[in-house]
Amino acid sequence: MNKKVSLKDIAKRAQVSIATVSYVLTKGENSGIGYEVSEKVKKIAAELNYRPNQIAQSLRSGKSYIIGLIVADISNPFFANIARIIEDEAKKHNYTVVFGSSDENATKSSDLINLLVNRQVDGFIIAPTEGSQEQIINLKKQNIPFVLIDRHFPEIESNYVTINNYKAAFDVTNRLLDTGNSDIGLIAYSSDLHHMKERIRGYSEALEAKGIKVDNNRIKKVAFSNLIEDVYIKVRELLSAPKPVTAIFFTTNTLAIHGLKTIDKLNLKVPNDISVVVFDAAEAFDFYYCPITHIKQPLLKIGKQAIDILVNQINTPEKKYSKLNLKAILVEKDSCK
Repeated sequence: MNKKVSLKDIAKRAQVSIATVSYVLTKGENSGIGYEVSEKVKKIAAELNYRPNQIAQSLRSGKSYIIGLIVADISNPFFANIARIIEDEAKKHNYTVVFGSSDENATKSSDLINLLVNRQVDGFIIAPTEGSQEQIINLKKQNIPFVLIDRHFPEIESNYVTINNYKAAFDVTNRLLDTGNSDIGLIAYSSDLHHMKERIRGYSEALEAKGIKVDNNRIKKVAFSNLIEDVYIKVRELLSAPKPVTAIFFTTNTLAIHGLKTIDKLNLKVPNDISVVVFDAAEAFDFYYCPITHIKQPLLKIGKQAIDILVNQINTPEKKYSKLNLKAILVEKDSCK
């Protein structure tokens, strides 16, 4: 049987101390060791097929160097992209990320959190689902570090990285109003989550600011569990009303993708027949015949800030909560007539 490669073997080949090898292999970019020496040590470790003893490392440091990431829907391009960014950023801190998708289901979210707590992750990054407040409170009671992303619960003190959903929704609705659309429908999820309520509030107050009374019949809500069928029904309702809307604001990219399919099925053209704006981008929009006006979220900044806050909280448990509300950008395209 081949002898297991040790730090001593690598140090001897690299002609450095065992401590230097340990710093390079355990602390990564934060080792404080010069670039040339670090690269030399890593290269030799790879050549010797060195495998660190994770259990021993965890016992020494008191950390597993694993982060649990729970998103609402990994099939959503927003969450898929942000998961990749978080994974890349975590690696810079020598952390591995374990993913889970709650599918906007509180029970599934609870099961994932319990599973990962039992696996002794050092902390969590969570896009919380509706009805998961007690889960977040329990993490606080257990002193397990976590950061909420995309949405948070205003009534619970916590770390979070979100965007100003109200301002972004207000701005994109204003864009529709500025292009002559006063009959604007809105498609949203049926949810009490704060970020969705803020998007609806931004839409409503943009109308009111222009002296337009908000018509609740033009605010259509769909169930996540019955997404495709509900979007089809609600879009048809908006477009077949006695006074059809001239524009639709989709509050997520997934809603927009299915909404645009419905518009196509009805043989309507964007923007000639109906104007469209969307909260968040999606790669699928690149293949649509009309470039879509949308809200662009700072995904790289959200992911980086979430990791930085979490790692700081892990290393300094008494650190105060970080609450970031980032600015999104309105990207104007051709979908508003």
